[in-house]
Amino acid sequence: MSLCVGTLQAMAAAMNLAIPSLAHSSLHPGPTALVWIVDAYLIAFACLLIPGGALADRLGRKGVLITGLCLFTAGSVLAAMAGQVPLLITGRLVAGAGAALALPVTLGLLMLLFPPARRPHAVATWTASLAAGGILGNVVGGVVLEYLPWQGLFIVFGAAGALLAAITALRAPRTPTRPAPLDAPGSVLLAAAIIALLYGLIEGRERGWTSALVLGSFAAAALITLMYVLVGLRRRHPLLDPRVFALRPLRAGTLGVAVAFVGAFAMFYVNAQYLTVAHGYSLALAGVALAPIAVAMGLTSRASTKLVRRWGARPVVAVGFAALVAGLAAFSLVGADTPYALYILCPALALAGIGLALPPLSGGIMAALPGERAGMGSGVNGAAREVGSALGVAAMGTALGANTAGSGASAAALSGAMDSGFRVIALAVALAALLVVRWMD
Repeated sequence: MSLCVGTLQAMAAAMNLAIPSLAHSSLHPGPTALVWIVDAYLIAFACLLIPGGALADRLGRKGVLITGLCLFTAGSVLAAMAGQVPLLITGRLVAGAGAALALPVTLGLLMLLFPPARRPHAVATWTASLAAGGILGNVVGGVVLEYLPWQGLFIVFGAAGALLAAITALRAPRTPTRPAPLDAPGSVLLAAAIIALLYGLIEGRERGWTSALVLGSFAAAALITLMYVLVGLRRRHPLLDPRVFALRPLRAGTLGVAVAFVGAFAMFYVNAQYLTVAHGYSLALAGVALAPIAVAMGLTSRASTKLVRRWGARPVVAVGFAALVAGLAAFSLVGADTPYALYILCPALALAGIGLALPPLSGGIMAALPGERAGMGSGVNGAAREVGSALGVAAMGTALGANTAGSGASAAALSGAMDSGFRVIALAVALAALLVVRWMD
């Protein structure tokens, strides 16, 4: 299960390294198209994670996991064959849909197969595999993109998905199923709300924040969310019962996970661009240079469980978010001539904070729901993460605007755009963190 989630996360991390290659490719994507290429995987991931969890509860986790890995492979192959931006985005959407089916099963299986006393350790190991995926994505992605065109990245991950599907067929256990309702109307409404929100964020810079289309997207997101709540309250078996957010641990965990990944993916979106533009690193060297930040997250996520047992969840989460905000704020001081040794401390501090906070937040989501709804709980946890990731990419992509690596902008212009973007993101994360800590038991 850790190999599966690590590979799915590695695809998301590696894609950020591909931005310079894609920007200079024959596809000639503009700044907004680059954001869509990166975010398409995350959007499909976010929209379908909760339905994927419900599907796993109903049809069986092993079969859904294998199906998801096969879709991930097919989407990667389609992206590798793409000769136009729309086809590349389509391939990314298919791969993201496969990841959405597969990922809830990974955590759901662990929660069902491990005894209660070992579940915190299992969640911490699962969280650490996200960090391992970040290392894998950065290092392998950097090496692949250094020696192969961008299509090679999708071929490598497609092959990894096919191999994991075969291993899963041989090794993953079968678990009992239950007649869980799928709630197609709820799935459609939830996906539509997420897409409307992200569409407005991604298109806002190019179309104008006061344009009718962008404002209409935000209004549609709010209206569809309201419709989902009203429909969910009336349905006997809603996809995600709005009432569960009355549970403080689940509410705190969902917001906390989403906000943590807003900060994480805002950093991931610019790291490779900054190192290649400001320091002249090759993509392979940039990938290796970013490995320490995932190591920092892996170490603190492993220590988090022991700290929670000693001090309680709330202090650990508070310290984790303090480190995340400090790391994001430190980014606003980075300039074109900042040495690598000082630069890497910013994302390392931020990721170390995320590693501390995620295990108790994810564990709080899972513990708030009964065991037979493990798939839905894992879906909520994953959806929060992927919505946060997509928001982070959209926010930083908007802040950079035309100052991407592919536009020929100077290192000073790129770092200046980064600074202003990180100041806003650090403030938003800090305000949300106050709510998260307040809601925790």
